[in-house]
This record gives sequence, structure tokens and C-alpha cells, in this order.
Amino acid sequence: MSKMTGGEAIIKSLRKNGVDTVFALPGGQLDFLFDAMYKEGEGIRLIHTRHEQATAYMAYGYAKSTGKVGTCAVVPGPGLLNAAGALCTAWSNYAPVLCISGQIPSTAIGKGYGDLHEINDQLGMISHITKWSSSIDHPAEAPVKVAEAFKQMATGYPRPVEIEMPMDIMALEAEVALLDGDSSYPKLPVDEDQIAEALNLLQNASKPMIVVGSGALGAYQQVRDLSEALQIPVMACRSGKGIVSSDSYLSANFPMGHRLWGETDVVLAIGTRLNWPLTMWGKDDNLNVIRVDVDPTQISRICEPELGIVADAGDVLDALLAANGSFKAESREAELSELKQRVDAEIREKVGPQMQYLDVIREELPRDGIFVDEVTQVGFVSWYGFPVYEPRQHISAGYQGTLGYGYATALGVMAGNMDKKVIQVSGDGGFMFTMQELSTAVQYQLPLVTVIFNDRRFTNVQRQQKEWFDGRVICSDLHNPDFVKMAESFGANGFKATCPETMREAIRQAFDATGPSIIEVEINEFFPAPWPFLMMPQNRQSVCS
Repeated sequence: MSKMTGGEAIIKSLRKNGVDTVFALPGGQLDFLFDAMYKEGEGIRLIHTRHEQATAYMAYGYAKSTGKVGTCAVVPGPGLLNAAGALCTAWSNYAPVLCISGQIPSTAIGKGYGDLHEINDQLGMISHITKWSSSIDHPAEAPVKVAEAFKQMATGYPRPVEIEMPMDIMALEAEVALLDGDSSYPKLPVDEDQIAEALNLLQNASKPMIVVGSGALGAYQQVRDLSEALQIPVMACRSGKGIVSSDSYLSANFPMGHRLWGETDVVLAIGTRLNWPLTMWGKDDNLNVIRVDVDPTQISRICEPELGIVADAGDVLDALLAANGSFKAESREAELSELKQRVDAEIREKVGPQMQYLDVIREELPRDGIFVDEVTQVGFVSWYGFPVYEPRQHISAGYQGTLGYGYATALGVMAGNMDKKVIQVSGDGGFMFTMQELSTAVQYQLPLVTVIFNDRRFTNVQRQQKEWFDGRVICSDLHNPDFVKMAESFGANGFKATCPETMREAIRQAFDATGPSIIEVEINEFFPAPWPFLMMPQNRQSVCS
């Protein structure tokens, strides 16, 4: 045992669990935590932001792109509430984000004195968007509580967790016994009878289909092997993109998946909510659904599957591959390639302007580069129109649709992948949510390339106002700065583009430059609506009343 402060006990416990980067914003209740990080020296890379929301978004981007825990630290009350939008995003995308919050003095908690940043029942408040949360009430508790936080994120379904420590406990010195990090957690057993039943359905299906989500990211090679052996196309929308490379005929984007869904007789859903296919496209008695998920609450959500397997995706797929042996199905390359080409042509016909920009980004971004979208017109089309070749190469906000998440998230992606190129796209509206983090990008020399599509409006909102409300437009026109001059004022690189080809040249210049870059693309017309390839019509029976 060694004597240390509560703040030091937290930081040293983080190090024991493999944390090397913390995104944080200092404040009174975190003074002793930051002093502990100072003492830790090069053992911890500390990146401080200009707003609390960015700490958690950066931790989210770091986690989603690396598969490791993303760690952030904020002051209590308004600081934690500022981070809550990003924690919602991490919650909806099953991202392992550890949020460390300060707290008012332990003697004042629950008293209502009106201490700085006091909030009633902070643990209860944050419990709704975290998998687990706990207060550390003595330095000696820190190793156990930090270990439990990592266990919660590593077992079952990963989601954000929160630990907090009162400021006086962070300052308190006590004897602390540190614990080594442990990743040898028990797994759920795989039922051999369920494996046999699932394999029988898949081998005897006429047109089987696989749908993957983030729960299959760690088992991407097994998904590829099973898909190849049984010639089953694999559909992903956002988090599952790249599990099967987009240049494989077995990879199906969302609109291609819709066509397949209408004819398939067996669907193997791995680590996915299966929300849009079931709620929008439907299901009938001719469609057998096999659901594989480590989260038992997902299995019967929306409707009851024919077979539900609660276990780790990798373990289930290993068992399916072992049981399948050398069996190989007849090739579907000609059929699937033709469908893939037909769907691609339809996409380019209807959302060609967005695809022209995405094509250039894909051509200039190295094959191992990472793309971060945003809640914007080009971002929406990227969900089905942007090819990715490996898992974790396309980062999205998922169903939370948190406008403005993109820039700060991409900085976290960049921080976790300094050996790769990262391009992020934003609209002018969304970028302004976290534009102050240009300061962070320059200070820490994070070479992120961000493309801002500037049409001086919230395009989705304005389109709906014009279409739904007889053209009555309100609060959807925007007054923007000169983004190039703004970037340069921060010390970043700024480039202007007016079309896909001038954007191409700007991307090349940005990749050759040092530090972060902003590329402003002037857009004067409405992009065509991206929704025909997302809100696609029902092609089975409705399962929602």
C-alpha cells in the first residue's frame, strides 16, 4: 500500500487499466485530479478542451475508432450536464466511455446549501444515460470502483459509465492498495442446440441475409468467413459498416439491404437493434429471424424472433463456423453484383450532388483512413453511399442524431489514430456547435481535415418548413463567419472550395500541411433529399401497431 490523494488513486487506477489519454476540462472540483495527472507526467496524455461537451464527444470518438475505453473528466453539475449530450450518443452507440465527474464537498452533498455546481441527486440524474455509476467516498475505494467501471464496460454490452469523487476526498491522503487491470471476465455460454438450429436454417435458406451492428465489430473476421462460406450478403447501416468490405459483392448497403429484405427467408441479425428493418420494412411468417446479442433485452424487442441466442457474437460465430465445417454454398456473385450496381446507379441518379463530393473524399482518403460524418446532407448520404473497407472506419452519431457532434468527435478519433488520415464532414450549422475546439486542435496539433458545407441554413429544417408549412420559413437561415479566416485566426489551415474538384485540391493541400485544416465548400443550391434511400417503404407485413 502507498499513501496518496484521492485524485492520485483515480489516475493511478486508470493507468493500471490501460488508459493513456484523458479528455478533460479543469475546474475547482477537479483541482486535485489535475494535479495527479501532472504528477503522472508522460504516463497520461491529457487533452483539455474548451467546453465540457467536447470532452465526452472526444472520448466517444476515441472509443468508437479504437475499440478502447475513451476517458473524460468534467466538473459536477453544469459540467456533467454539458457532457450529457455526448454521453447520450455513446449510450445509443454502445461505446465504452468512462466519465469522471467531480462533486461538491462530501459534507454538503444532499444538504441543499447551494454549493458551487451543486445538483440534486447527481448519480440518479446520470444513471439514465450510463450503464453504471458510483461515487468514490474514500481514496481507498478508488481502485475497486475503477476496476468495476472497466468490468461494466468490458462485460455484456458496452455503454458509458460514470464515477465521481467529492472534492475533499480528491484532496484527502490515505493508504491505497492499487489493483492490476483485469480483462479475464467470464463469458456467456453458447448453446450447442441453438447453434445447430441456426446453422440448419441458414444452410437450407434459399436467400439468407446477415444484418450487423456494432455488436459484431469484434467478430468481423468470423462474419466475413461465414458470409463467404454460405454466400450470405451482409447489410450494415452505420456502426456495422466495414465489417464486410464495401468492395465485396457480399457487402450490402442500406438500400440494397431493403431489396434483399423483401425476398429473404432467413435473417441472421448480429449485434444490431434491427430497428429500421423491422419497424419500417416489416416481417411475415415467411421470414425467419435469428437474433444474436449479448444484451438479452434486445432479443425480443420490437417482435419475437424465431431463434434468439444470448451470447458474445464472436463465440456464436466461432461455433457456427466449426459446425459448418467445409460446407460451401453456391456462389451468388453474379446476382449480388448486378443488384449492387443497379442500386448504386439509382443512388447516383437521385443524390448525385452529394455522391460527387463523397466520391472525391473516398478517392483522396487512404484505404485505412477514417471518415466521420455529421447530421448534414452529405453525412446522411454517406450512411449508404460512402464505401468503407474495415470496421471502425465510419463514425456516426447513431440514432441520437446529435447535431454538432461531429467536429469534437473527430478530434477524439484523430487523437486515437495519429498514424491515419481522418476526414470529417460538417454542415455550417452543426460545425458551429463545437467550433471553439479549433483551439484544442491547434494546441495539440491534431491534423484533422474538416470539410464544412456552407449553405447558410439548417437545410433539413428549411426543407421541411417549405414542404410542410406552405413555405413559411422561420429560424432556419444562418449568419456565418468566413470559415477560412476563422480557421486561420486560430492558427489552423484554411481552404476554400466551390465544387468537388476544388475540394479535391484542398484535401491534398490539407494532407500535406501541418496541423488541423478547415475546408469551406460554398453551396448555393439545395442538395436533393437523402431520405428516399433511408425511409424506404414497407415490403413485408407491419410488426408495429
